[in-house]
Amino acid sequence: MDRKASVSRKTKETQINICFDIDGSGKVDISTGIPFFDHMLTAFCVHGFFDLKIDAKGDLEVDYHHTVEDIGLVLGQTLSKALENKKRIVRFGDSCVPMDEALSRVTIDLSNRPYLVYNFPDNLSVKGKFDACLAKEFFQAFCIQGAFNLHINSYYGANEHHVLESIFKALGKALHMATRIDKNISGALSSKGTL
Repeated sequence: MDRKASVSRKTKETQINICFDIDGSGKVDISTGIPFFDHMLTAFCVHGFFDLKIDAKGDLEVDYHHTVEDIGLVLGQTLSKALENKKRIVRFGDSCVPMDEALSRVTIDLSNRPYLVYNFPDNLSVKGKFDACLAKEFFQAFCIQGAFNLHINSYYGANEHHVLESIFKALGKALHMATRIDKNISGALSSKGTL
């Protein structure tokens, strides 16, 4: 089973090309123009064992929003395309990951019912251009286009970098778990018979 896909999207604000392999080994070739975002996406792939190639150009002179959100949209589309009908997958994934003083948990249901719950420590101040609100835009776009339920609960942390990194690592691990093939599942894992 070949579970990889490529999707391109071009607007007046961004030009995004993504190749995503669910059954990879953590190889990345990521160029978004936003070094911190590249670092987070790399952590997501390394801990999820996904191969990811992103070539993105956006109106970064305006701000990072369009580029980050559009990458989420296209990544979600590639995930959905790579999984096709979601047959034989475990469907659910959950991971709790520490990063120094920060601890975050990500729970996923590849249910075709997109929804984001995003709980982030409110004691952190924004220190850079890539912050928790911008990350939320990525997660929202990713889960809507990927058609999955995504719960992100960051319990605590004092350093925004550490909190975000714990989330991206947990996202990789949870998605890896949810996308695994189980020989005991013949179709979609649902009492309805379909997702």
